Amino acid sequence: MQAKAREVYVPPVLQDLRAGTAELHIALEKRLPFFSDTLDSNAFERLMRAYYGFYAPLESALRSSGAVPDDFDLAPRLKTPTLYADLQALGLTAERIEQLPMCQSLPVIDSSAASLGVLYVLEGATLGGQILRREIASRLSLNADNGAAFLDIYGAATGRRWRDFIEYLGNRTLDAAEREAVVAAAHTTFSCFERWLESREVLA
Repeated sequence: MQAKAREVYVPPVLQDLRAGTAELHIALEKRLPFFSDTLDSNAFERLMRAYYGFYAPLESALRSSGAVPDDFDLAPRLKTPTLYADLQALGLTAERIEQLPMCQSLPVIDSSAASLGVLYVLEGATLGGQILRREIASRLSLNADNGAAFLDIYGAATGRRWRDFIEYLGNRTLDAAEREAVVAAAHTTFSCFERWLESREVLA
């Protein structure tokens, strides 16, 4: 008689997030050009400029929203400083970076639930970065030292930091309306990001 597999408990908010964002996530992944035959150093730089143009205003909005829960340490999870350093490593001056176009169409962060929905997308992106890191290192010889640190932003701690975030999110006491707000914010973050990248003409 086979032993019954132990069922892993998945908090309702995570079930809702996975169901509510899977289609958008897959669609965006298919359009990201990291594995495109046309991706060269110039195209990668353009892509990172576009990423910076989204992450910088979105993380600024998170910081100034007052909606991030008090017990969540946002500072070590901000990606903008690393993207900034990458762009400098790729040859952009500080003046040029300051002049880059910034996304104006961002998710509304008006509650702690909304902030967590945005963070779910930003933190989840770090997992995919591990695969992209190897591809970009192999094809363009770029790594954390010369312009691709963003793709390995947490290094060896990537898995642990994702699990920490998921555990934090799963332990929050959220009612149905709050769970809906988390999913709506995550959904909007994906949509805004795809529209922004499309407007910058960097998608496949």
